[in-house]
Amino acid sequence: MATPFSHPQRRPPLLRQAIKIRRRRAEDVHNPLPRKAREVEPPSHHFSPEERTLLYEEALYTVLHRLGQPEPNHVAESSELLRYLQEAFQLEPEEHQRMLQQALELEKPMFFLKATVKQAKGILGKDVSGFSDPYCLLGIEQGVGVPGGSPGARQRQKAVVRDTIPEEQTHRTQVVTQTLNPVWDETFILEFKDIANASFHLDMWDLDTVESVRQKLGELTDLHGLRRILKEVRKDKGQDDFLGNLVLRLQDLRCREDQWYPLGPCTETYPDRGQCHLQFQFIHKRRATRASRSQPSYTVHLHLLQQLVSHEVTRHQAGSTSWDGTLSPQAATILFLHATQKDLSDFHQSMAQWLAYSRLYQSLEFPSSCLLHPITSIEYQWIQGRLKEEQLEELATSFGSLLAYGLSLIRRFRSVFPLSVADSPVRLQSLLRVLVQMCKMKAFGELCPDSAPLPHLVTEALRTGTVEWFHLKQQHHQPMVQGLLEAGKALLRLVQDVTGDLHQCQRTWNKIFRNALKIDLFPMAFLELQWLVAKRVQDYTAAVGGQVSPEMGDTLFQLYISLKEFCQLGPDLSEREGVLALDGFHRWFQPAIPSWLQKTYSVALARVQRAVQMDQLVPLGELTKHSTSAVDLSTCFAQISHTARQLDWPNPEEAFMITVKFVEDTCRLALVYCSLIKARARELSAGQKDQGQAANMLCVVVNNMEQLRLVIGKLPTQLAWEALEQRVGAVLEQGQLQHTLHAQLQGALAGLGHEIRTGVRTLAEQLEVGIAKHIQKLLSIRESILPEDAILPLMKFLEVELCYMNTNLVQENFSSLLTLLWTHTLTVLAEVAPSQRSSPLAANRLKIALQNLEICFHAEGCGLPPEALHTATFQALQRDLALQAASSRELIQKYFCSRLKQQAETTSEELGVVTVKASYQASEQKLRVELLSASSLLPLDSNGSSDPFVQLTLEPRHVFPELAPRETQKHKKDLHPLFDETFDFLVPAEPCQKEGACLLLTVLDHDTLGADDLEGEAFLPLCSVPGLPGSEEPEEVPQTRLPLTYPAPSGDPILQLLESRKGDREAQAFVRMRRQRAKQAAQHPPRPGQ
Repeated sequence: MATPFSHPQRRPPLLRQAIKIRRRRAEDVHNPLPRKAREVEPPSHHFSPEERTLLYEEALYTVLHRLGQPEPNHVAESSELLRYLQEAFQLEPEEHQRMLQQALELEKPMFFLKATVKQAKGILGKDVSGFSDPYCLLGIEQGVGVPGGSPGARQRQKAVVRDTIPEEQTHRTQVVTQTLNPVWDETFILEFKDIANASFHLDMWDLDTVESVRQKLGELTDLHGLRRILKEVRKDKGQDDFLGNLVLRLQDLRCREDQWYPLGPCTETYPDRGQCHLQFQFIHKRRATRASRSQPSYTVHLHLLQQLVSHEVTRHQAGSTSWDGTLSPQAATILFLHATQKDLSDFHQSMAQWLAYSRLYQSLEFPSSCLLHPITSIEYQWIQGRLKEEQLEELATSFGSLLAYGLSLIRRFRSVFPLSVADSPVRLQSLLRVLVQMCKMKAFGELCPDSAPLPHLVTEALRTGTVEWFHLKQQHHQPMVQGLLEAGKALLRLVQDVTGDLHQCQRTWNKIFRNALKIDLFPMAFLELQWLVAKRVQDYTAAVGGQVSPEMGDTLFQLYISLKEFCQLGPDLSEREGVLALDGFHRWFQPAIPSWLQKTYSVALARVQRAVQMDQLVPLGELTKHSTSAVDLSTCFAQISHTARQLDWPNPEEAFMITVKFVEDTCRLALVYCSLIKARARELSAGQKDQGQAANMLCVVVNNMEQLRLVIGKLPTQLAWEALEQRVGAVLEQGQLQHTLHAQLQGALAGLGHEIRTGVRTLAEQLEVGIAKHIQKLLSIRESILPEDAILPLMKFLEVELCYMNTNLVQENFSSLLTLLWTHTLTVLAEVAPSQRSSPLAANRLKIALQNLEICFHAEGCGLPPEALHTATFQALQRDLALQAASSRELIQKYFCSRLKQQAETTSEELGVVTVKASYQASEQKLRVELLSASSLLPLDSNGSSDPFVQLTLEPRHVFPELAPRETQKHKKDLHPLFDETFDFLVPAEPCQKEGACLLLTVLDHDTLGADDLEGEAFLPLCSVPGLPGSEEPEEVPQTRLPLTYPAPSGDPILQLLESRKGDREAQAFVRMRRQRAKQAAQHPPRPGQ
C-alpha cells in the first residue's frame, strides 16, 4: 500500500526532467526572455494537499516537542516558530489552529539523550606506575531534583551513579589501560521522562585487578608509587579507585552539545581531576506523526527542507530581492530540531540538502552556490555502502537531472544570464563551478559511469545553443512587410546583434568558460555564426543585383560596415585553420559603390548649402574668429573622411579610384563653399548702411576660407595616403598616386589661396585710402606743431583699424593684410618724400612717421617680422628721409663723412698721392701737419708738366670757423714735388673728434693767366690723428700716404639736397665750392695708362 509520500503513479525523475526541458525549449521559441523575467511558481506545485498536511503535522510536532536550550542563533520562542510554519505552508489561521490542536493531542514521543563519551585528559594516576586504567559509569537520574537547583552538592559524593541509579539503567564504557588521556568514543542512548527533573551522571573509575606485591614492586618508579603500594595494602582487594564524577541537569543542555567538562569533586588533595569530552543530543523515538510512522526519517526531512527553502525563495522574490542561500533563523531552527530529533547523520542531512536544493534550483531562482556545500559534504563523507539501493538511485537521478538542466541553461546562457543583469556572470560562474564539482565527485563517477566528459557536453551545448540563438534572432527580426528593403534592414539588425553577441563572448563569456572548463567559446561561436551570416548576406546581395536605389544603397553600406566589424573579430590569417565563408565578402557589395559615393557627395553638398544659408557671418567667439558654416563644413569633411575610412576597400586598384573620387568631391565642395559664402556676404551686407559691419562680414568670410584651407590640407592624413600608396604600389605606375591626388589637392589649395588673397586685398584697399589721406594731412599741418603731435591722427587711425582687423581676422590673414598695408604705406611715403626735399621740417615729420609706423606694424613681435618690414623700399626711404630731415650743417658733415669713406676705400693712385704727417699736441692745443711730398701728379699744363701747390683746410668750415686755409709753396714743372713744410693749427681737441672732421688737402696746378687746375683731393680724418684724447701718442709720428680723389661725376645726393635749399646761404656757398671742384675735375679726366 502506498504511503502519502510515495508516488507510484508519477513519472520517473529523469523522464519528468526531459519533459520539463522540452517544454522550456518550446516556450523559448515563442518567448525568448530570460528566466528571471518569468513568474516563480507557488510552492504548492511540489506537494499535494495531503502531502502538505502530513508534512505540516510533522513540523508542528517537532516544534511542540523541542528539547534543550536553543542554539545561540536560533529562535527560542516556539510561538514564533509556529507563526513561521503557518506562513511557510500558507495556511489560514483556522486551519492552523485545528492542526495545531491535533498535534497537541498526539502522543508524546519517547525522549532520549544520545551521549557520546569521546575522551578524557589530565586524569589522576592511581596505579603504582603513575597511570590509571579508567572506565566510566553513566546514566540518568530521573524524578529527583538536584538540591539547591545545582548539581554541585552531588558532585561532592563519590560513586554517584552506583548510589543513585539502578544497575539496569547504568551504562559502562570500555576500560582503557595505563593512560592519563583515555579515548573511548562510545555512544549510549539514555531514556528519560521529564527533562525538568532529570540529570546526567558520570563516574570515572580506575580499574584495579588482583596483583602480587612482587608485581607491583616491579612497576615501582618513584616514592609516590611506594605510597600507592602502601595504600593498596590497606584497601580491599579488587576495589576500584574513584577518579572523578560529573553531574549535569538535562534542562541546562542544548539540543546538541559538544564540549569538555571538568571532573569533580575538587579537593585540596585533588584540586584538578582532569576533563572529559562529551557529546549530547536529544532525540525522539516512536513519534506519533503519520509521516514519521510511514516514511524514513531521511525522506521526511528532505521534504520538510524542500518546503521551507521554497518558501524562503518565494518570500524574497515577493520583496523584490534575491535569496542568497541563507536560511532565516526560524527555518534554520526548525530544520535543526527535526534533524536532531530524528537523529539524522551529517551525511544524510547533506544528501537531503543536495536533493532538495538540486530539485528546487530547477524550478525556482536562487544562487547555484547553495549546491556547493552539500556537494562538498557528500564527497567528504561518501561511502556507497551507507545508502540503500533506492537512495543510490535517487542520488544518481538527481545528478543526471541537474546535469541536464545545467546544460540546458548553458545552451540558453545568452537569455538566462543576460549581461543587462549585473550578477549574470557571477551566476554563470557559480553554475559551472557546481557542475564541475559535481562531475568530479566519487559519487558521480560511481553512480553515473557512462556520462560523457563535462567539457564535451558543455561544448556541444554551446554550439547547439549558438545556432538556436541565431535562428531565434532571425525570427525576431523577420520584417512584417515583405520586400528587399525591409529584408535588408532586418538582415542589418541581425548582423549587428550577432556582432554584439560576439563582443560579449570575447569580453566576458569566453573568460568564464575558459577558467571553468578550458573551453574557448569565442572562436567556436565565431565559426558557427560566420557561416550562418555569410549564407544570408550572400543570398540577399544576389537578390538585390546591380539596381541599387539610394535607400537600398544606404542599407547595403550599413550592412557592409557591420560585416567589416564582424570580420575584424575573427582570427588572423596566420591563426586560421581554413577558409572562412566571409572571406572576400566585399565583392558582394561592388555594384553599390557608385551609389555610396554619390550619396556621400549629395549629403555633404546639401549640408554645406544649409550651413551657408543659416550662417549670419558672426564670429563664434573671441578666440574662434570663423562662423558657424566653417564649423559645419569641417564636420562635413570629417564625415567624408570617416566614410572613406569605414569603406576601406580591400582591392588596391579600386581603393585608389574611390580615394580619387573622395578627394575630387571634397575639393569641389570647397570651391562651391567659397562661392556660396561670398554670395551670402553680399546678401547680408546689401541692406547694411554701416560699412564697418560689411567689413566685419568680409573678415569672417576670409577667416572661413582660411579655416577651410587648413581642413583641406589635412586630407592626406585623414584619407591615409601613405598607407594607400603602399597598397597600390604593385598595381599603379610609379608617381601616379602623387600626380593624381596631389594635383587635385594643390589645385583646390591654390583656388582657396586666390580667394583668400582677393578678400584680404579688398580689406586692404579700404584701409589704404585712409592711410594716404592721413599722410597728406601730415604735410599740411602748420610748422608750429611738433612732429610727434603731427603724426598722432595717422597712428590713432592705424591703431583702431588694425586692432579691429586683428580682432576679426585669424593670424594668417591678419599678417597678409599687414604686408599689403605696409607695402602701400611705403609707396605713399616714397611718393611724397621728394616733394619735401626743400623742407627739413616736413621731411622730419615723414621720418618720425616712418619710425612710428615701423613700430606699429612690428607690434612688439606680434605683427610683421623685421625681415618683412625692412624691404629695399623701406631702407631707401629711410636713408632719403634721414638726409632730408637733417640741417644744412648736418648734411655738410655727412658729405665729408662720405668723402672720408671714399678716401678709405680708394687704393688706386692714378691721380697721384700725397704724403703727410699729422699729430696733435694736447698741451698746446695745436694740430701740427707736416706736408712731406706729392708724387705721380697729372700733367695739366701744355708743356707736359704742372706747377703744383697744396691748399690745407680744416673741414667742415662751420666746425672750424676761425681757422683760415693754408697753402704750400708752388713748385714749377714738377710732378713729384717735395714740399717738406709744416703747418700748425691752434684748435681744441673737441672739434677734431666730431663726425666728419677732417683735413682737406687740395692739390692744385698754378696757372698765371687763368684759374688754377685741380690735381685732386685727399681727406685725412682728424679723429685718427695721434695725440688726441683716447689715442696713444707714438714716439715718432707716422707718415700717411693719401691717394688723390675726384668728386663724384654723377652728382652727390647730399649736394643736390643742399642745392634745393635756396634760402640757406651757407648751403649754397658750400654747393658752389663743391660744384667748382667737380667742374675742375671734369675738365681733366685721367687718361688710361697714365
